[in-house]
Amino acid sequence: MTKFSDLNLSPKVLKAVEEAGYETPTPIQEGAIPPALEGRDVLGIAQTGTGKTASFTLPLITQLARGRARARMPRSLVLCPTRELAAQVAENFDTYSKYVKLSKALLIGGVSFKEQDTLIDKGVDVLIATPGRLLDHFERGKLILNDVKVMVVDEADRMLDMGFIPDIERIFGLTPFTRQTLFFSATMAPEIERITNTFLSNPERIEVARQATASETIEQGVVMFKGSRRDREASEKRKVLRMLIDSEGEKCTNAIIFCNRKTDVDIVAKSLKKYGYDAAPIHGDLDQSQRTRTLDGFRNGELRFLVASDVAARGLDVPSVSHVFNFDVPSHAEDYVHRIGRTGRAGRDGKAMMICVPRDEKNFEDIERLIQKEIPRIDNPLGTPAPAADAEADDAMKAEKPKRTRAPRKPKADAPKADAPKVEETQPEAEAPVEAATETVTEAEPERTSGRGRGRGSSSGRNRSSNREDRGGNKVVGLGDHTPSFIELSFEERRVS
Repeated sequence: MTKFSDLNLSPKVLKAVEEAGYETPTPIQEGAIPPALEGRDVLGIAQTGTGKTASFTLPLITQLARGRARARMPRSLVLCPTRELAAQVAENFDTYSKYVKLSKALLIGGVSFKEQDTLIDKGVDVLIATPGRLLDHFERGKLILNDVKVMVVDEADRMLDMGFIPDIERIFGLTPFTRQTLFFSATMAPEIERITNTFLSNPERIEVARQATASETIEQGVVMFKGSRRDREASEKRKVLRMLIDSEGEKCTNAIIFCNRKTDVDIVAKSLKKYGYDAAPIHGDLDQSQRTRTLDGFRNGELRFLVASDVAARGLDVPSVSHVFNFDVPSHAEDYVHRIGRTGRAGRDGKAMMICVPRDEKNFEDIERLIQKEIPRIDNPLGTPAPAADAEADDAMKAEKPKRTRAPRKPKADAPKADAPKVEETQPEAEAPVEAATETVTEAEPERTSGRGRGRGSSSGRNRSSNREDRGGNKVVGLGDHTPSFIELSFEERRVS
């Protein structure tokens, strides 16, 4: 059996590894460390939780033990997709380089530029960054990548999912062509393979497991759930989650609960806390300080349930996670492998349970096709709704919809049309009032017309003469006996007065 002492690592690195409690390298470490120490490009493909981080940190520290960094010109670069993974890689460097004098800088969002600029100005041996923040520093003229000797891309498939591939290609173009590249990914999508063919030179390919496979130490299960009614599905689904947690009892020491959307992360965390479960959310919209506190609490055992989006699905090393609950079926099949990979790490046993609603069945089929195995079904803790009840609920919903959209009073609005013949029969009786009204309107028409002319200031001679006649004896129709005197004045008379 191979030991770390057989991998030609420096004595100081071996001492730090031994103090960390590791004696035997994992398959990916055993395959990647020797060619990395020889200066060759490495393409590592392994499922999550197999120790990929140490596969590049250990040879990198050994290589950088000699030499010194210059201001603003890092000697090595490690790219990570998320802040949490970048911070974890930085912790690994601190652990394994405790006996080697190496400087390090962590460039992630949520931290002030000034503090990061100060570290870069002093010169760093290891620069660990997310792609966006790295390019921000470069565009501000605070960073020069001409002296990068080793470049590491960690969780490359996650970079692809998050849309970082254009940034990765740009960063490759900013580093020297003679650099050494260590490229690690859990899966090999066509886009990832294109990048490796473009930017890696005759790499040593280490593939220690079939692409996109889950660890055999993880027990998997799925609840095929259908709500009793559409408007109750969300609350009933949360109840199923609580019942699954309760069914595990003391075996569920801690767990990560994954949701597809950030809003659902907050809702599920709030619901669990309402029912007495020790839970907290973590997703990309939270402040970095809050995300750090939540993760630290979960790692230290102060927090039992971590409700997370996929920001926590990749690379977070919490060795003792007993369970993973997929509240939602992931929309990308590869994400399922990474999610459940948070449990059953380092050879431990783990359990992963998922809730699948009818609209997610297609994504569920993609997952089973990817992992090439059928996930065992778990009985619905709420039981199966009776078909008759479902049919009645559906009929009720269908019956309500026409009632809401139909205009019930429309026939009443058409009633006058139906009574039209009756109106014609009584028409002779109504003729006299109608004619009288017509005559009244006809007599009043000249006065209203002349009034409008005066109001617009456009009265003519004939209008003025008609006005005088009206003042002679006729009253203004519609204004009663108390007509204000100024209304009877012509435009010229008003202007003079």
